[in-house]
Amino acid sequence: MSEDRIGALAAFWNARYAGDDYAYGTEPNDFLVAQVALLPSELPVLCLADGEGRNGVWLASRGFDVTSIDVAQQGLDKAQALARRVGVSLHTLRADVTRHELGENRWGAIVSIFLHLPQRARAALLGRCVRALAPGGVFVFEAYGKRQVEFRTGGPPEPELLVRLEDVVDELAGLEIVHRFDGVRAVHEGRHHHGDAHVVQVVARRRAQP
Repeated sequence: MSEDRIGALAAFWNARYAGDDYAYGTEPNDFLVAQVALLPSELPVLCLADGEGRNGVWLASRGFDVTSIDVAQQGLDKAQALARRVGVSLHTLRADVTRHELGENRWGAIVSIFLHLPQRARAALLGRCVRALAPGGVFVFEAYGKRQVEFRTGGPPEPELLVRLEDVVDELAGLEIVHRFDGVRAVHEGRHHHGDAHVVQVVARRRAQP
């Protein structure tokens, strides 16, 4: 994405995260909670676009070594405040996920919860995620699907940022798909995600080396 686009996104999210309350609450995403037993406990976890840290802090409270990355410093500051409140350590990094180098064979898990990008940027990011997972590593993804425009209970207003399950699966080529879902579920997360929603979920694993 262009520098102007990245700057606009940072300004938008810094404004959303301003104030004392947490825009999406402080509780973790339900889908992530349901998948946590699949995550390797001995390797670090990367939370993409983790905002105010609700998912990263929760994972840290379960003993994971977590890095939360986000474009908005305001969100990361509140993530650190939440970590202190809970009594855990959280690594935070201000960066644009579409440009940041994730490394190779590094992460035991990569978490992408309600991160919505243009298709080309998302495909490039997911390709980097595939390479960045360590053998046996797990990728956890949930985002709003194309029918979310009918529900209007959260997510981006731009239809082109909503996802198709088959696209996400294709973009994770090389990983074993262990869970896929395209349908409606109730999402209650702070003041911006509230009600029935069309979501796409994928859990994928990089095969362990023999």
